[in-house]
Amino acid sequence: MDSCGRTERGDEPISSWLEIEEVSPLTGKKDAKQQAPASGVRRWSSVVSATVVVLIMTTPPLLFLLSGLLGAPVVWIRPTVASVGAQRQTESKKDALLGGLLLPGFDEQTCASRYQSVYYRKNMTRQPSPYLIKRLREQEALQRRCGPGTEPYLRASERLRSGQTGAVDDVDGCSYLVLISYRGLGNRMLAITSVFLYALLTNRVLLVDPGYGNTLPDLFCEPFPGTTWALPLDFPLEKQFRQLDEAAPESYGNVVVNRSGSVSGMRFVYLHLDHAASPANRLVYCDNHRESFLRRMQWAIIRTDQYMAPGLFFNPAYQEELDRLFPLKDSVFYLLSRYLLHPTNDVWGMVTRYYNSYLRDADERLGIQIRVLFAGADKPAQHVLDQILACTSREHLLPGVVTTEGAAPQLPPAAAGARGSKKAVLVTGLSAWYHDNIREMYWKSATVDGEVVSLFQPSHEEHQQWYHNKHDMKAAAEIYLLSLTDKIVTSAWSTFGYVGYALGGLRPYLMFMPENQTAPDPPCTRAMSMEPCSHGAPSFECTRKEINTIINTGVLLPHVRACEDISWGIKLTDPDVED
Repeated sequence: MDSCGRTERGDEPISSWLEIEEVSPLTGKKDAKQQAPASGVRRWSSVVSATVVVLIMTTPPLLFLLSGLLGAPVVWIRPTVASVGAQRQTESKKDALLGGLLLPGFDEQTCASRYQSVYYRKNMTRQPSPYLIKRLREQEALQRRCGPGTEPYLRASERLRSGQTGAVDDVDGCSYLVLISYRGLGNRMLAITSVFLYALLTNRVLLVDPGYGNTLPDLFCEPFPGTTWALPLDFPLEKQFRQLDEAAPESYGNVVVNRSGSVSGMRFVYLHLDHAASPANRLVYCDNHRESFLRRMQWAIIRTDQYMAPGLFFNPAYQEELDRLFPLKDSVFYLLSRYLLHPTNDVWGMVTRYYNSYLRDADERLGIQIRVLFAGADKPAQHVLDQILACTSREHLLPGVVTTEGAAPQLPPAAAGARGSKKAVLVTGLSAWYHDNIREMYWKSATVDGEVVSLFQPSHEEHQQWYHNKHDMKAAAEIYLLSLTDKIVTSAWSTFGYVGYALGGLRPYLMFMPENQTAPDPPCTRAMSMEPCSHGAPSFECTRKEINTIINTGVLLPHVRACEDISWGIKLTDPDVED
């Protein structure tokens, strides 16, 4: 059993970090607090109570005549009282469907996070456009009509297995986009979200490779009603598709640019969009799928470990559609991730138990995400700690401390007739050293303003592990916990950090990459938007396709800018909402 209370077998139920039962806001289960009336709760007066008793005692004969069952009054009274409570709950109930982004009707017991997450978050910072909602419903219908287990999918799989070719319109009108899942969890979440956008733009069914060890079902619920997004285990190319690379004859770059591949007889096309992909393969960002050979290919397999969305905005064929989908360009990941990525009950239980135990009662929650990427990163680095403290001090995210040696501590706020401010700091990272040092600083010294600062770190795995069930589930829980903070500091180049702030709709304080083992000055900056950075998007103009000529992308599109933390990356922003 690990520190999270889980057993070594990934398929057994996970208990909890703290063995505290979580209660659903949308179910009828009651916790101990609900069972016992809290002090200060207004009770009915004795006159009102007596009146209710008389009413109930005189009502059964009438109910008996109407129902013919002696037990009917109890059954009637219970839903009546429940309906009053439900009405009150409805009046204060948040929009669990996120403005139409989500569909009602999913079984909450199988995926509690889908409708519960709204109770842990602030109000939506960006609302979905009516056109995005319409397109999501159309994509859901496409996934149900053509997805795994349907007759069109079985026919398409047989064609792929046997090597048959032909236009998509000749075979049920169903085409498919298969995402190869690889690298760390942050990379995979960025890839899933942006590849879904690509599927939406090209009218393809999205199928996600569950990854080595079949970890996807342990992390996320099914997003589409009545079907699955998981690539079936009997996929015809199961034994070869994960080994595809840029040299494959089916690679887009070889077919379109190098002319070393042939369209005729191709069973599928391979889109290699790794962060280090060649310019020839990145030309797929500029492909007009309505006119190119891609439209004729029923199967497309894509490998990417990064956030594709900014690159899609360069394609003239997509620009009008993207404008209608996302009037505010900094909302792409925020809205699509809230639609797609719902943690499983096991992961969501870890999130809610930790949040309720350590973060809920704070006046403010600060997230600090630490990822050290340079050589020797497995050892604590003093300059990284110095950078974190410099950033949080300069941006007034954490209070300063004063020397208190020999001084008498102040009275607690309650004794002084005041309520002290409480700040909870959530630290995530592979090492506990940074958390421990900051916590010790606030333990040994008082804050200058009397604010109470508490630090918490759910786990410290020391080394990153890919496709390891327990490790990935902890990582997913910590990403969601970061998204529930009020303000957040993240490390440079970290996809884990990108997802943490973007999922929560937060504009982070991004730390710069240290050089020569020295804390940079300035240590960090406020990001221009809540969108993740893309490390491998195109840097050429689609209308000219001069792949060897690098241009300033911001000149072409004012809502695509260079990333703050990585010079060759680009990100989406919206000039109208920048402050």
